Amino acid sequence: MSLKIRLIVMNFLQFAVWGAYLTSMSRYLGPVGLGSHIGIFYSVQGIVSIFMPAVMGIIADRWVPAQKLLGACHLLAATFMLAAGLYGLQAGTAISFPILFTLYTLSVAFYMPTLALSNSVAYSILERGGMDTVRTFPSIRVFGTVGFIFTMWLVDIVGYQTTSLQFVVSAVIGLLLGVYAFTLPNCPISTDTGDKTLFQALGLDAFKLFKQRKMALFFIFSMLLGVSLQITNGFANPFIASFEADPLFAGTFGVQHSNILISLSQISEALCILLIPFFLKRYGIKNVMLIAMFAWVMRFGFFGLGNPGSGIWMLVFSMVVYGVAFDFFNVSGSLFVDKETPHTIRASAQGMFMLMTNGVGATIGTLGAQWVVNQFTSWKDVVVDGQTKSLMTGDWQSVWFIFAGYALLVTILFAILFRYKHVRTH
Repeated sequence: MSLKIRLIVMNFLQFAVWGAYLTSMSRYLGPVGLGSHIGIFYSVQGIVSIFMPAVMGIIADRWVPAQKLLGACHLLAATFMLAAGLYGLQAGTAISFPILFTLYTLSVAFYMPTLALSNSVAYSILERGGMDTVRTFPSIRVFGTVGFIFTMWLVDIVGYQTTSLQFVVSAVIGLLLGVYAFTLPNCPISTDTGDKTLFQALGLDAFKLFKQRKMALFFIFSMLLGVSLQITNGFANPFIASFEADPLFAGTFGVQHSNILISLSQISEALCILLIPFFLKRYGIKNVMLIAMFAWVMRFGFFGLGNPGSGIWMLVFSMVVYGVAFDFFNVSGSLFVDKETPHTIRASAQGMFMLMTNGVGATIGTLGAQWVVNQFTSWKDVVVDGQTKSLMTGDWQSVWFIFAGYALLVTILFAILFRYKHVRTH
């Protein structure tokens, strides 16, 4: 099997694990009485990303081959996720927040580092295979998005959006990937064993990147933009489902299959990944990041304007621009870090990028989003076609416009402060 195909399988499974629950978990938490904790469940992904990716990156740089560490992390994450899913099935609506949250947190603590580790594994294998990472990686990474979409649709179609079986699906795929990772080509640890300070021996060299104005600003704005990353993952599904309280929209496809509608975002993401090599080479990282930031403004703005009826086109457009918002930031940023850092601290630098985006940024963003959402909406029992359903209703339009305003402010500041001279290549 070729190296590209092996990495395609790895990326497909990597994101299929996440797609099984990331956009639908809130639909399960609300009805079982944990609606007020949605923000905490999503923010814990950011909290563990503050330290776990950096720690695992250091270990991969110095002591354990990255592909083996990737496998071990997935096996542990899947075990705890399976426990969370089975506990949810056993407990029904009598869910104990501390138990479910603890199991979920332990799973996420080992899953989040794999996002950076899988990138490091791919870059290492491609380079050792004599391939250009900027040209080759996007066409491999796109299958990660395909995997994410696959499990989103699976969970929606089989009716697991409102049950803990979505966690079980994630766990089964995680176990498969954990075993598969151990079969990947070896990614050797650093062989640079010259005289080192303790700081260097621990692999903390990546923190020195903050001494460079360019990299410091890049990481700071990565954090500010990372605030937007998990907002729609946590609240898009309850937002779309809230329209079921209105008889005008209750029977629409978007309301009945919100996860499939949201998956248009990931389909767009899959297509937009293929544009990255062209845009990076032609326009450079600053312009690509600016495009991503403005796309976030449109993402939130059209959520505020749309509905599943006559305004469905605005929701669809919001899903389409998500591909640009996510890819032009996450994937391009990862490639930029790979290009601008020495190979001896590459995994640590990728961990730093994850820390700033999915760590500090996502934590602040998700907790802040929960506060904003709580000011304008609340979970209420609504009778729909004779059945009582728990829906998150209220002034969603104000919520989305506040998020759009924040994204616009970050865009303007980045355009003014980040200076990076791009050398155009053909």
